[in-house]
Amino acid sequence: LFAIFAFATCGGYSGGLRLSVDCANKSESDLSIDIAFAYPFRLHQVNFDAPTCEGKRREKLSLIGDFSSSAEFFVTIAVFAFLYSLAATVVYIFFQNKYRENNRGPLIDFIVTVVFSFLWLVGSSAWAKGLSDVKIATDPDEVLLLMSACKQQSNKCLPVRSPVMSSLNTSVVFGFLNFILWAGNIWFVFKETGWHSSGQRHAQDTMEKQSSSYNQGGYNQDSYGPAGGYNQPGSYGQVGEYGQSQSYGQSGPTSFANQI
Repeated sequence: LFAIFAFATCGGYSGGLRLSVDCANKSESDLSIDIAFAYPFRLHQVNFDAPTCEGKRREKLSLIGDFSSSAEFFVTIAVFAFLYSLAATVVYIFFQNKYRENNRGPLIDFIVTVVFSFLWLVGSSAWAKGLSDVKIATDPDEVLLLMSACKQQSNKCLPVRSPVMSSLNTSVVFGFLNFILWAGNIWFVFKETGWHSSGQRHAQDTMEKQSSSYNQGGYNQDSYGPAGGYNQPGSYGQVGEYGQSQSYGQSGPTSFANQI
C-alpha cells in the first residue's frame, strides 16, 4: 500500500506554471504564457513561446534540466516493491509449507528485504535531490530570466501561477516511510530463517554447559569440609576432670560411673 502511494504520487504528476510579459508596446504583450510539464521531468524537452517585445516576433524557449533518472529510478523501485509484496503475501497465505521447506524461502525473503531497504533509501534520497532541482528549474522567477524581453527594464515580467508540488512532496515522504517499513521488517524476516534458530540453539547449549559445570563444582558434594567432620560419629569429645577423654558421640551404652 505504501509503495502504491509512492509511485502514484510521483509517476502520475502533471503540473504547470503561468507567466505574464507586459511589453512597452501593449499590442506585443502576452499576459498568459502557460508552461506545462509532467513526469518523468525531462524539462529540456518542454518548449514554450514568449514574446520578444520587438514587433510580432516570438522566441522559442525551453526549460532547463533533465531529472528523469532519479524520478524513474524512484518509481521503478516502488513498482517492483509493490509486485514483490503482492507475491510474498500470496506465498505467505497459500504456500506456507513451500515457503518453509529447506529454509530456502525465508533466506530469499530476507535477502530481498535487505536489498529493497537499501534501494528505498538510495532512491528516496536521489528523488528528494531531484525534486529540489525540479522546483528550482520550474520556479517562475527563474523561467522569466530565460526571456530576452524580461532583460529590458521597459517591459514588465511577472509570475502569474506557480506549479503545485504537494503530491511530489508526498511521494518523497512515502519513499522514506517505505524505507523505514522495509528496514523494520528485516528483523521479522530474519526470525524466520535458520540463522536465528541456530543462534538460539547455540545460546541454549552454552547455558547448559555452564550449568553442568557449575553443578559439578564443590557445591554438589555430600559433606562440607574434610573427612572426619561433624558427620562422623564419635568425633565430638571433651577431656574429663582427671585427664581422661570423654566422648559423647560413641556408639554403645557407656555408664556415667565408669567414666568417672
